[in-house]
Amino acid sequence: MTTLFHPPIKRSIEIAGHKTSISLEPLFWELLKQAAAAEGLPISALVARIDSERIVAPTPPGLAGAVRVWLIAWLASKLSPSNLGEEQPA
Repeated sequence: MTTLFHPPIKRSIEIAGHKTSISLEPLFWELLKQAAAAEGLPISALVARIDSERIVAPTPPGLAGAVRVWLIAWLASKLSPSNLGEEQPA
């Protein structure tokens, strides 16, 4: 991986039979690769799943934002699955 603070990199990906491009920082590309491997999916299939989840949201974010949020939620669930979405005491 390049430095932690690196501008987004645009990559093409196929979702539901059509090509699109996503711009993500290298850290998020690496996390996406790891998440796809952990889920037993190709990256394109995981992005397609994230895309299908985001488009049914009341106010759908852009695809890149949805991927970033999904990855953070995925990481959080790995750290503390029982606490995901719960407020932590101060």
